[in-house]
Amino acid sequence: MERSCLVTGATGYIGGRLVPRLLEAGHGVRCLARDPDRLRDAPWRTQVDVARGDVTRTDDVAAALQGVEVAYYLVHSLAARGFEGVDRGAAQVFAEAARSAGVKRIVYLGGIEPSDDEMSPHLRSRREVGQILSASGVPTIVLGAAMILGSGSASFEMLRYLTERLPVMVTPRWVRNRVQPIAIRDVLHHLVAAASFDGDFAGTWDIGGADVVTYGEVMQRYAAAAGLRRRIIVPVPVLSPRLSSYWVNIVTPVPGRLARPLVESLRHEMVCSGPPPPWTSATDEPPLGVDEALRLALQRTSDAMVETRWSSALWSGAPSDPLPSDPDWAGGSLYVDERAVDVSADADALWRVLESIGGDNGWYSYPLLWAARGYVDRLVGGVGLNRGRRDPNRLVVGDSLDWWRVEEVLPRRLLRLRAEMRVPGRAWLEMEVQPSTSGTGGSHYRQRAVFYPRGLAGQAYWWAVAPFHGLVFGGMLRNIKAAAERS
Repeated sequence: MERSCLVTGATGYIGGRLVPRLLEAGHGVRCLARDPDRLRDAPWRTQVDVARGDVTRTDDVAAALQGVEVAYYLVHSLAARGFEGVDRGAAQVFAEAARSAGVKRIVYLGGIEPSDDEMSPHLRSRREVGQILSASGVPTIVLGAAMILGSGSASFEMLRYLTERLPVMVTPRWVRNRVQPIAIRDVLHHLVAAASFDGDFAGTWDIGGADVVTYGEVMQRYAAAAGLRRRIIVPVPVLSPRLSSYWVNIVTPVPGRLARPLVESLRHEMVCSGPPPPWTSATDEPPLGVDEALRLALQRTSDAMVETRWSSALWSGAPSDPLPSDPDWAGGSLYVDERAVDVSADADALWRVLESIGGDNGWYSYPLLWAARGYVDRLVGGVGLNRGRRDPNRLVVGDSLDWWRVEEVLPRRLLRLRAEMRVPGRAWLEMEVQPSTSGTGGSHYRQRAVFYPRGLAGQAYWWAVAPFHGLVFGGMLRNIKAAAERS
């Protein structure tokens, strides 16, 4: 049966993949997003209705839920300070608005509840949100999943980087705990089925893959799937979740503020209990096992076919923040490093270089300086350079790109990046392609680094790094020009 659906979290990892599957199943889809521009380049954008709003604002949620039959609640504030309180308040707003709007079904994806009573803050918050939504008076389906294995998921990225970079690992003893991972393909199957299934029903169901393994076994199976030697894993009882999250922050792309609640949850055994969801039948295709889920995730990563990434949901800048092109900056100084050069290559060749910047391609100037700055950022809890990029050749608004976020893409004209590293202020990098005025058929490259300092620390930071701008930004200008001309 076709239904009208609202998807919250459509700019995130799960929501961004769920929307096209709902459309394929024939459902009508509306997305609620704080910044609709982040969905501008999604391939399904013209097929959905997008409402601007925040799940913590009653009026926004009420307006988005009008005429909706099935509402997906796929948002959380895991990386924010005090995330339990934020998530509690947002769930209460959503539950009340859904009841008032006459929504027929709420679908929520949470975590598997462990058998022990002492839950981590992350899992405790996931349970509380499910309870609030279930108490709304609207029939609510709560799905619990453990480790999600899929290209771009936070769990998969942590697993991939830890296993590939550390042939010998000293790990907490909970590496021996059991877990029932589930492939992203199977998660999406259950989410779509929850909308399509007939009948008024509500309840909580665990969803998992075909295998129950330990966390250590998952690492060994990843090593085998990636063609690596078997890893040496030494469990010890002294590594706390806080110390483990610091290590994850340094070795993997997942920043410390997200790694810590995830790592704290690993101390629980996460295995499905109870009957399967009511739409599951003996004729359904069985869920994938760990080996096949890892193989598919690796294949899509190597083929550069990653639809969404965990970092899509970690957006540090608010849409109301001033942009470097804004004419009015209230108070303080705006520092700009601007450079330009004529390029003998045409605009297409120059744009291809700009759009493929970052990740494995690097930043075209002094890799050691970029690596050192990224390492320092990781030490202070920032994102560093480990996030890489979703696609090796194409960028869209909202993509994470090493420590940058893509804020604007105008093909063959402009690429604007907003910094998400830890700095005392706000920073942007603009790269612009202009037609050549020389009449020779080449192009003109304009590069602008912008910094808006915050307080005395921001002023001191700018002048401390200013001596390196000639090396970093000057080298970038010359090398981008050379790369475009070589191509």
